[in-house]
Amino acid sequence: MKKCRWLLLFLLFSCGEKQKEPIIGISLTNNNKSIKFTGLDKEIVTEISRDSIPEVWESLAPVFKMPADTDLKSYQPVQHGAYVPVNGSVIFTPDTPFVKGQVYFMRYYTFKGSDIWDYVKGKKRLDGVSYQDLVVRP
Repeated sequence: MKKCRWLLLFLLFSCGEKQKEPIIGISLTNNNKSIKFTGLDKEIVTEISRDSIPEVWESLAPVFKMPADTDLKSYQPVQHGAYVPVNGSVIFTPDTPFVKGQVYFMRYYTFKGSDIWDYVKGKKRLDGVSYQDLVVRP
């Protein structure tokens, strides 16, 4: 449950209506061996890096293989690997190399009009929260 709470804190970058929704970028780096996530709040990335266990990153910025039937995206296992924060961005390197031609995606949750602390405190769940799948092709 703690992983889920950190996920919500990490992925919600605008807690009020006054702030703009962040533009999250995803790109290949390290000769297509890693994925770089940009547009993340540096303070949140720093805080999570300092206070969390390594496995928490899998729930904060989960990476998945794209299935042939895209209706099954929500049922895919997480691609395991290492997450390294670098200047507000996060570099993900999978524990097994990316397969050339295989499509991967990172699930980014958005919480428009919601109070992030309701999710962090466990008062609300991810069920029904909108998300965007950011696609990358090695």
